[in-house]
Amino acid sequence: MSSSNRAADEFTRLVAIMETLRGPDGCPWDREQTIDTLKPFVLEETYEVLDAIDRHDHAALCEELGDFVFEAVFLAQLEGEAGHFTIADALQSIADKLVRRHPHVFARDDGEPSLDSAGQVRVRWEEIKALERTSRTSRTSKPKTLLSGIAPALPALLRAYHIGVRAASVNFDWSRTADVVEKIQEEVDELRREVTDGHAADPGSHARAEEEMGDLLFSIAQLARQLDIEPETALRKANDKFTKRFTTMERAIGESGRAMKDMTLDSLEQEWQRAKSEQTS
Repeated sequence: MSSSNRAADEFTRLVAIMETLRGPDGCPWDREQTIDTLKPFVLEETYEVLDAIDRHDHAALCEELGDFVFEAVFLAQLEGEAGHFTIADALQSIADKLVRRHPHVFARDDGEPSLDSAGQVRVRWEEIKALERTSRTSRTSKPKTLLSGIAPALPALLRAYHIGVRAASVNFDWSRTADVVEKIQEEVDELRREVTDGHAADPGSHARAEEEMGDLLFSIAQLARQLDIEPETALRKANDKFTKRFTTMERAIGESGRAMKDMTLDSLEQEWQRAKSEQTS
């Protein structure tokens, strides 16, 4: 049996299992769920997939992808029962979209030029998405804008990255990476002035510092984009690195009979550097 045929069989089996779980003789918990109650599970499975990818744990990734697909089937089952759409509709939608957005692969006979680099593909992809938004706008009374398709629920750093991608698709972007670095330095200077000159008792000072911090983080996300670095992944890796080093330091201090809260900052820094050298050696 080919891999595609096996995938079709297993997917059909999963859909049938979901229908049984939601049926009259199914599981009481599954029958009680709504698309809203499933949101935390969808989010949890998303991050578990990302964790398996970060660890390059292929066995875990296999399992987590199964859980992730199950959440999609579950949501589609609920929407199907409500008469909105089925999982088949969702699959058709993504399949049609992939064909439509890859004319250099699927429409070569129609005179579509070949694309020789990933950069060219990204530019063409955004052009096609812009045409799709224009087409949807012509069919509805609600106008669509370039940035309206970016989900507000995305993590803020990732959303900032995608906002920059959309803006860059119409050439609203820095021409040089060095210019972004200068913008970041400008934002750091503005935040420094607010921290230095602001007054803790002044509510407006905190609001201004928050605004400057937001501008700084947004600019950092744009530098990541220019460097072809996905900032959410980079920050997640930095979090993991700090956690490992801090835990190593904490355990070493505990084994020596000392308490971290009683140590000076200089002593903690020495232990930090020792933990850092152990991880890099």
